[in-house]
Amino acid sequence: MSRGLVLTAGVLAALLGAAGSLRTAQGEAAPRPGDPVFLISGRGWGHGVGMSQWGANGFARRGHDYRRILAHYYRGTTIGKAPVAKVRVLLAGSKPTLTISSEAPYRVRDASGRTRTLVEKQVVGPGLKVKVKGVKKRAVLTAPLVFLPGDEPLQLGRRYRGTIQVDKVGQRLRAINVVGLEQYLYGVVPAEVPDDWAPEVLKAQAVAARSYALATRKIAGAFDLFPDVRSQVYRGVDEEEDSTNAAVDETAGEVLVYGGRLVIAYFHSTSGGRTASVEDVWVGSKRTPYLTGVPDPYDSISPHHMWGPVVMPAGRLQRALKAPGRLLDVRTTTNASARADTVVGVGTGGEGSAKAGDVRRELGLRSTWFRVGVLALLQPAKPHVFGGTTRLTGTARGVDGFRMEYLGPTGWRVVAVPKPAGDGSFAVVVRPTAAAQYRLSLGSARTGVIRLGVAPQVRLLPVTDALELRGTMRPAIIGAAVEIQRQAGTVWGRVGRATVAEDGTFSAAINVPPGRYRARIARPGRGLVAGTSQTLVVTG
Repeated sequence: MSRGLVLTAGVLAALLGAAGSLRTAQGEAAPRPGDPVFLISGRGWGHGVGMSQWGANGFARRGHDYRRILAHYYRGTTIGKAPVAKVRVLLAGSKPTLTISSEAPYRVRDASGRTRTLVEKQVVGPGLKVKVKGVKKRAVLTAPLVFLPGDEPLQLGRRYRGTIQVDKVGQRLRAINVVGLEQYLYGVVPAEVPDDWAPEVLKAQAVAARSYALATRKIAGAFDLFPDVRSQVYRGVDEEEDSTNAAVDETAGEVLVYGGRLVIAYFHSTSGGRTASVEDVWVGSKRTPYLTGVPDPYDSISPHHMWGPVVMPAGRLQRALKAPGRLLDVRTTTNASARADTVVGVGTGGEGSAKAGDVRRELGLRSTWFRVGVLALLQPAKPHVFGGTTRLTGTARGVDGFRMEYLGPTGWRVVAVPKPAGDGSFAVVVRPTAAAQYRLSLGSARTGVIRLGVAPQVRLLPVTDALELRGTMRPAIIGAAVEIQRQAGTVWGRVGRATVAEDGTFSAAINVPPGRYRARIARPGRGLVAGTSQTLVVTG
């Protein structure tokens, strides 16, 4: 498949608006309390190997010519001459019919060597019948058919220079465009970079594309190249622009050579500040001197130099990593080119992992130069006790600028800016006086809401009378029912009752033998949750 990235002006314009913004993946349920939120940020667009097109544009803007640009990205290479003048491009691999036409008379030659003139649109099926000029009956020809242009290019969906060869493959048809190398590049260069870029970067792209095409062509097969990203994008005559045609003409026949061999001149949109070594990107690739990562100082002009954060739902990330159970955490290892290498997901049922390239494809990320940030606020195991403090804990790793928010009467407001430790853990002390809700936020990203109930502060006082137990409740709720309990083995049983007075005190007239006692208020009212005192040990 192609190592180049299609960057038409329309594509670039569409992406400029999203650059640097925080985006949220759709179609997933909101996170539950305690569930982490995952945010993916990264640099660059594309595989990162070879020439960065935006970086090359930066070089050109600073007055560097195309030879200097190519020498920077493909270290140790020289300029050589192309070994062939024509290429064969597959236009259609297996079709029941093919529709071929031209705006001017054109011809067809079959296996017999006879040539016939055509003026009409031809719908060719497996029977290989064509409508010949001046002949009523359709002629039956023998494959392969070679359609030859007249004064205008041939058309098969798009218009193409050169000839179009039609072969039978079983009962289906294959179409191959046989075209001059330079004319082929006329339809490639403007499909790979914007035609209004600096002339020197267009020349660099022309040489890189020419080198890539010839170094990767399938010499032994029926065709040399694909018309899409499996080779590089080729869109024929309709894509051509004067500026890119000039860049092709001014570098005609020039290719990159290393050690006497054609260079596989990979290219991509944006490096993120440094290109990648080929062995760090594609598994099994050998170290190649001219495809070693290099600094890319002018790549910062790209709108894709840095991107994200993208809010990635835990479910989608879990499926990409195949982590069993509910996803709790994600760890990423990096390679020598600073790109992610392996991504490990930690789920409630164990771990799962995937190569960064697979994760990129599965999640639609721009590059493998990314990090997975984790933002989580944990639900406390116990309610908050009135008048005391509670530590809210969580994880914030690989993210910057997050806040803790509290839901007040007028909406959510920031109550803390936590500072995580080296491992990403943090704690914030809160003192709510009533039931409260908290969450973490970063831009439009939100964790699940933590609902913190508030229990009354219930105390049993030291025994001064063997026939009475006294205690207090804060806040004082007049009439709240208090249950006095005594421990018997592992079970707490009720031994008395009391009600809270106006001053927050309560007393129960009971016999108090030695033992372990506690007071519990199951329904305190005023939005409070159940509260239980600490254990009071009576020794006699």
